[in-house]
Order: sequence, then structure tokens, then C-alpha cells
Amino acid sequence: MPLRQARTAIRRLLLLMASNRIAAFKRRANCYMKIAPGRASLPTRFAFIIDRLMKTGAMEAARAQGFSEETSTMRGKISGLLSSFFVCLFVAVSTAGAQNASAVLGRWDLTIHGADAPYTSWLEVTDARGKLQGRFVGRFGSARPIKQIEFNGGNLKFSLPPQYERMKVDLVFEGKLAGSKLEGSTNGEDGATLKWSGVRAPALKPKSNPKWGAPVQLFNGKDLSGWKLRSDKSKGCWSVEDGAMTNSQGCVDIITEQKFQDFKLAMEFKLVEQSNSGVYLRGRHETQILDDFGKPAEITGMGSIYGFLTPKMNATKKAGEWQKYEITLIGRQLTVVLNGQTVIDKEEIPGITGGALDSAEGTPGPIMLQGDHGKVWFRNVVLTPAK
Repeated sequence: MPLRQARTAIRRLLLLMASNRIAAFKRRANCYMKIAPGRASLPTRFAFIIDRLMKTGAMEAARAQGFSEETSTMRGKISGLLSSFFVCLFVAVSTAGAQNASAVLGRWDLTIHGADAPYTSWLEVTDARGKLQGRFVGRFGSARPIKQIEFNGGNLKFSLPPQYERMKVDLVFEGKLAGSKLEGSTNGEDGATLKWSGVRAPALKPKSNPKWGAPVQLFNGKDLSGWKLRSDKSKGCWSVEDGAMTNSQGCVDIITEQKFQDFKLAMEFKLVEQSNSGVYLRGRHETQILDDFGKPAEITGMGSIYGFLTPKMNATKKAGEWQKYEITLIGRQLTVVLNGQTVIDKEEIPGITGGALDSAEGTPGPIMLQGDHGKVWFRNVVLTPAK
């Protein structure tokens, strides 16, 4: 409702108040509680309207009904009704604010246009009893809480401390909601301004009772056919050794040439002491591989979806022993069996992990094995796709 219409609405309310038509006032007040904000914030607009009315409109309304400004009874009546009206306005402002914020609630797949190349991020905005909260995944690392977040008039701003970012100041994101897309800017590690964009993350509801196709052998045990390096900076850092594919120090991730949507994945792996690796499902969701034998299950430990899902138990074997993953991913629904123990059972993956290839969650993606952290071996890598 435009500003002039809002002013007219409240003038009518005051006329009803002045003429002592209380029932009619209540009916019209309920109607005008639906006044929508324009370019200015709703509290600002109401404050302006009421200020003008208090200076000119209220007494004019009283005179129009034949009342004297000096009539103390009428002043008291108007004052009491105005108090009730302001309470209604407060409720309306609060409700409208919540409705306004609802436009940005949910999960968002982000793309940051970095200085070297675009990279992925992820955002979730939630409402905790009328207060916005959120969590964020950066280029690397795990999901972490947002320190401050606000959304007003279609404009979003949030900030949080760095995690693995090489910077001493908070990350600050500012953007605007345009339809179903977020667009804005943020501060890079070198202080430069970077553009970013975001789209709503797809629901990816799991299909019930999927039918499975023929198993696909992703690694033939002889060479790296069907695989490619994430970058060419370390050519030759992956090789085949005693029927297993393995990485060397200072290596990079390795990716299947094929892409998959829903699947069952089985593989054996081995790592050295204090080593760290991971299996990125669709190139976006990391199932952690870590030498943490004998430790409590953690959200970043073996069997976890890094930073999102904590395994029910730590079923890890000692470093140097062959271990086995059996992973089923249908939509966002994930089941992880580690060394014969179900550690994650049909849980939902909220979003992408730091280090993901892209943020296009609704599309098929490859299997990516992390090779830039520590020494690891893989063998018997077999994927069964859903039909």
C-alpha cells in the first residue's frame, strides 16, 4: 500500500476514534494492519505518518466531528485509543518484519568470483524466535555459525570470523535478493572486492525404492583410465602401486570422468599415520577419511560428512590396515557403512563441503578423491548407479 493510502487509512481510523465508533475502529484497524512496507522500512513509515497526524490530523478529525480541542474527555478518549492503536502497530511491524525476512530463509548455493577462479560456498538462514541466524561454508573448511546477519528491504548482510581464510578481519557479505537469486559483494583475502551470487539449494527429495543399474568399475587396478587431475600443477602425482591408486606428497585431487546422480559406492582404502583424505560425492559432499583410531566420533572425523553429519560411532581401523566404505546417496539422503558398521543411516546432507568442485547441487557430479592432504591408497572402487 503506498504512503498516501497508508496516511488516508490512519486518518480514517482517527475519525472513527473521534466519533466514538469503537467497534468500527477495531474492524478498520484489523484491515489496515496489513499495510505493506515500501522503499522505507515499515517502522520508519509509521513513525512519519503518526508524527504528521499528531500535529495536524488528529485535532482536525476531532473538529470535523464538532468537538472542541479543550474537551478533556475527548482528549482522554483519543489518547487511550491511540495507545491501543500503537500496540496494534507494534504487532503489525513485528509481523511484517518476520514476513519480510521469510524471503531469505533457507539454504543457498553460492558462487564466489575469486581473483583466480570462481569457487563454491554455501549459506543457510534460519529464524530463531524472530531473530535471524545462519551458518556458512567457505572455499575450504566446514560449516560454521554466522556472527551477525540482517535482512531488510531485500538487502542481506552477514559477517563471520575467518576459518581457513588468510585474513585478520571478518568476512563480510552484502547482497540483494532479486527474485529467486542473491547477488552482491564480499571482501577477499587480499582486501579486494569480490562479486558473488546465490541460488536456492534444491530439495533433492529421495526416491523411494530406487532401481539399480549395472555396477561400474571406476578403477581397473592397472592404470588411471577414466580419471583426471583437478589441476595440472602436479602431473604424475597419482599412480598405480600393487593394484591400488595412490598419491605422492604435494599432490592434487583426482576426479572421475563420469558423473552420477544417485548411486551406491563401495571402495577399499588405506592411509598412513596422521594422514587425511576424503571422498567427495558428486564432487560436493566430503565423506571424511582420517587417521583417528580410538577417538570419539566427531563431526569432522572418520565416517562423517565433513562439518555436517556426525557418525554414530568411530568404526575406524588402525593406520596401515585396509578399510572399506559402502556409501548410498539418494537425493540428499545418505547412508554410510564403515568397516561393516552403519555410522550414518538415511540422514539428510544439508549442503556442500568446503573444497567442492561446484555448487550446482541439482546436477550429477563425479566422484573426487582428495589427494592434497596426506598419503592414501584406494582399490576395488565400484559404483552402482540408480536407473
